[in-house]
Amino acid sequence: MKKTIRLLCALALILNVCTLAAASDTGPTMDGATAQKMLLEGNKRHVDGKAGHSHQDAARRTEVAKGQHPFAAVVSCADSRVPPEILFDQGMGDLFIIRLAGNIADDAALGSLEYAVEHLGVRYILVLGHERCGAVDATLKGGEAPGHIGALVKAIQPAVEKAKGQPGDALDNAVKANVANVVQQLKSAAPFLKEMVDKQSLTVAGGRYDLDDGLVQILP
Repeated sequence: MKKTIRLLCALALILNVCTLAAASDTGPTMDGATAQKMLLEGNKRHVDGKAGHSHQDAARRTEVAKGQHPFAAVVSCADSRVPPEILFDQGMGDLFIIRLAGNIADDAALGSLEYAVEHLGVRYILVLGHERCGAVDATLKGGEAPGHIGALVKAIQPAVEKAKGQPGDALDNAVKANVANVVQQLKSAAPFLKEMVDKQSLTVAGGRYDLDDGLVQILP
């Protein structure tokens, strides 16, 4: 009997610790409109050369070591010229970021976003494409895609097909179409993300980053 009681007490203690650990990553949530406004305000500071570089010091490091409360998630290209924390003038713990070439979303990316939404309280996801994206350009040009690059081309190819025949720059049209496709992919990702979108508890938007002037444009 005493052994059973000890086991039950130990189990209760473990459950309590797990609950506290989970709670440490659950902070107050920010609605989508406010999160987008904060991102665009940070981008304006970046464009104007007035970045505040906040949340990048030792005090912030100590603070976020106890738990993270990002106010937005960004699905961005792995391109070295498109670092979300810099172009949105944010710091440690502010953004939950997924970076893959061509800003695609594979199963690992979807699982990561589900974690951000379900456990961290993120209510805004921005899919961010960018000007002259190399992954989209390679898909547009066609030809052999060696190694695992073929997986990227396969994911981006529907956007290239979608953009064919549109007036204007073929590459930029494909970049925007790719963003739109990924946005739709996230919105329809059942069961969790789709359910949150359907309940209007999660906003998924698309954007385009201009390499030349640093401006982020929210796409319709």
